[in-house]
Amino acid sequence: MSSADPGVRMAGFGHYLPTRCVENAEIEAEMDLPPGWIAARSGIGARHYAAPDQALSDLAIPAGAMALRQAGCAPDRVGLLLLATSTPDHLLPPTAPLVAHRLGLGCGAVDLAGACAGFVHALILGAGHVRLSGQPVLVIAANLLSRRIDPADVSTRILFADAAGAVLLEPGAPGQGPRATRLQSDGAHYDAIRIPRGGSRLPFAPDALEGLGMQMPDGRAVFSMAVEAMAQSAREVMALGGVSPAELGCWAPHQANARILDKVADRTGLSDTLRLGTLQWHGNSSAATIPLAMSWHVAEAGGLPAGPMLIQAFGAGAIWGATLWQG
Repeated sequence: MSSADPGVRMAGFGHYLPTRCVENAEIEAEMDLPPGWIAARSGIGARHYAAPDQALSDLAIPAGAMALRQAGCAPDRVGLLLLATSTPDHLLPPTAPLVAHRLGLGCGAVDLAGACAGFVHALILGAGHVRLSGQPVLVIAANLLSRRIDPADVSTRILFADAAGAVLLEPGAPGQGPRATRLQSDGAHYDAIRIPRGGSRLPFAPDALEGLGMQMPDGRAVFSMAVEAMAQSAREVMALGGVSPAELGCWAPHQANARILDKVADRTGLSDTLRLGTLQWHGNSSAATIPLAMSWHVAEAGGLPAGPMLIQAFGAGAIWGATLWQG
């Protein structure tokens, strides 16, 4: 990206957290785990679960509305809605058109199933549309994972949560927006994190409930892949963007596990860089963690830190990516 390219700015942020907060003590008691066990292994202290009458769209809509209000953007100005989610209201139809309708948007709307890396991909695609069309783009990432957790599976039960985050992208000054980007995948590890049943490979069956929950058969392997992929992509985009860790305004990684992020920081020189995140309070809501962290920080601090922002994620598929965003 050159300074002459049309700019893209993050003009508004939004988030939504369901009312019910589930602290570690509740899960540790149910699973007969020692006090402090979850926090020591994940950095998570609590997470939010949606109410029984809430669907994914009920999380996404208030987050999107908050971003529109904060940006002062009339709904009829938005040119595209991208909804990054792995837990739509239904397999068909997509959820994005419903969210767009209820937000009063008269634009294109599409779901983007990129797992934990969905927001990074949606952000880059959204920025491209802003540059091509000059229209604002609303990017929402939301997941309702509490209904995809096997209550007896400690590897997923302690991590996953429900939340939504949103960013409203608008035309900005030249040089604003993605400065360097790397999006990658490795389908050799396609089934490392999975929900087996419900697609065309293993459809729903009246007599088969097994396979409807999230599975992570080898958590250690996923941990290692995530560390390596995130460290690699962080180094690549910083090199492409000509930025050192000390020159970053902040680091906004997907909030999967604090131990993963600590190892990535150690390998890339990011240990002293301001890390945006709400993992301790809100757990892992997949693609929603990054925009949730951004919106939470803006609400607390009044804005994002000055300087380039490193945004990155690793997710099921395996899919990962990073972008260096110039504010």
